[in-house]
Amino acid sequence: MTQATEIIRTHEDSGEDAWPLGTRAVSHIGSACVIEGTGDFAPEDLHLVRRRFPGRYVTLDGDVITVWPPPSPRGR
Repeated sequence: MTQATEIIRTHEDSGEDAWPLGTRAVSHIGSACVIEGTGDFAPEDLHLVRRRFPGRYVTLDGDVITVWPPPSPRGR
């Protein structure tokens, strides 16, 4: 059985404008970030998170916004 080696951090404290309104929880798994909402996020919320993580792949799926880890270099 494989054991996870990534550090998981939850419930990040941040400034008032750091996350979209309606954010319930923010979790980090390695360099990925998962933002959970109390309801569905709007496209404006997705744009807010994309501005916070420039150059990263960010997706919206209802009440979850995911900031995916950067791609690993080839050959690793």
